[in-house]
Amino acid sequence: MFVDTHCHLYDASLFRRLPELLARAKAAGVTRFIVPGVGPDCWDDVMAVARDQRGIFAAPGIHPMRAALFSEESLARLEQLCRDAVAVGEIGLDYGYDISREVQQRAFRAQLRLAVRHTLPVLIHCRKAFADTLTILREEEVRRVGGVMHAFSGSPEIAVECVRLGLFIGVAGPVTYDNAVRPVEVVRQTPLEHLLLETDAPDLTPVPHRGRPNEPAFMVETAKKIAEIKGVTLEEVAHVTTANAERLFRLQTYPLKQLTADERRYTPINQRVGTNKW
Repeated sequence: MFVDTHCHLYDASLFRRLPELLARAKAAGVTRFIVPGVGPDCWDDVMAVARDQRGIFAAPGIHPMRAALFSEESLARLEQLCRDAVAVGEIGLDYGYDISREVQQRAFRAQLRLAVRHTLPVLIHCRKAFADTLTILREEEVRRVGGVMHAFSGSPEIAVECVRLGLFIGVAGPVTYDNAVRPVEVVRQTPLEHLLLETDAPDLTPVPHRGRPNEPAFMVETAKKIAEIKGVTLEEVAHVTTANAERLFRLQTYPLKQLTADERRYTPINQRVGTNKW
């Protein structure tokens, strides 16, 4: 069995097909899903899909592209949601966006402190900002809660530094691409005990499904590529990465219970139309 540690199931392109996507995922052996948020406007959808479906867990946060939406008010709301979340994410730094570094860093630090306060791991987005990201992670003591470098795009050397900080390396579809060099080398050099699987659905679709929206069932292709690179069986990849996810997100402490409508504190997902990831 596999855990997709990063999939945006509330996204409109996935949400409208959610029952069939989950059925295909489970047929492929993907049975649990971490759903990150990217901003306050999607948090209700994130929390709803987690409450309405078995094996789906919420990780609300403010993506660096949405850092301008960070405020004391949004932080207070995020703190309330932490009691029903398994992680804080997707947070981090991305210097490829036209958003000031100061604004991004302020939102990143505040959310890291929130995660530490609530003993929740973090889902970290990092692009063109590894030096600053690592510095902030050290200063904010991320080792106390752990986390994952989502869809890691750095070098093997940076991966080593992340592991030293108590972080897992998230491996997604790009490792299957024909021109993949750095992702393959990162997987080759990083022990399986420090890797996690993810899709980032609907993005980063792996070979042979490129050109289609990504979905959790396709994550098996990423797992197969990892098995090929590491020279191990697919079953070993499934066993070790699932154990990694269970440990990081403490999934064994959450019963796979279907809540009744009266037990839900958020609008039922079947009354929502879905929202776009971005």
